[in-house]
Amino acid sequence: MTELRKSFHTELAEVHAELMRVGAQVIEAIPRATRILLDMDLEGADYMVQGDDEIDARCIAVEEHCYRILALQAPVASDLRAVITALKMTAELERSGDLTVNICKAARRIYGHEMNPKLRGIIAKMSEQAQQLFANAMEAYDESDPAKAAALDDMDNFLDALQRQFIQVIFESHAAGSIDLQVAVQLGVVARFYERIGDHAVNIGEKVRFLVSGWMPEHVGAVRHRMRQEATPMAGIPIPTQADRNHDS
Repeated sequence: MTELRKSFHTELAEVHAELMRVGAQVIEAIPRATRILLDMDLEGADYMVQGDDEIDARCIAVEEHCYRILALQAPVASDLRAVITALKMTAELERSGDLTVNICKAARRIYGHEMNPKLRGIIAKMSEQAQQLFANAMEAYDESDPAKAAALDDMDNFLDALQRQFIQVIFESHAAGSIDLQVAVQLGVVARFYERIGDHAVNIGEKVRFLVSGWMPEHVGAVRHRMRQEATPMAGIPIPTQADRNHDS
């Protein structure tokens, strides 16, 4: 192996290790944000909000490292996919970190309002499922395991079901007068934050599948669109407007 190739694989390993460290931060942040929400911990919320800059900075550093690799090493084939995967994963990690911070911001907005045990219980379940999803996604990346990555969809379906259940309980609680409208709205947004964390985990899984095999989920929709276009004889033919008709006459 040439020195250039050794250098490339060393740099790629450094990027991989840094992504795993940032992923571990996000995995740890999910239950921490949940505890802050359930305990109405204003000091903890402020601490997490201020700490968001660290994840942002680390993701930017990984991006810049990837750009240097692309510029100086000019990787191809599977090596290129590894760099592209790392580059795209930074956005998923950074946004997931933002979502945990958003949970803390919501905790500050509803400070002083009590939640009933049913709401608290579903929040805890959403948090646990979101954390497990993210942990599995990072494991799939660490192990380059496409099967584990593909299984994330089913886990995410369970999180989506919990979100729908939570929204129903919010309506019931508001109707019963146990929470006011402002709190109901904020809790609905919080449920969305957990659901989006799960979506980002699924996105990481898709990038793992791309890393291993070159599979790109966006192409599935593109193929469906092309097939619909081909099945429609008039597809792509513009419909004349009234102005066109007047001009022709």
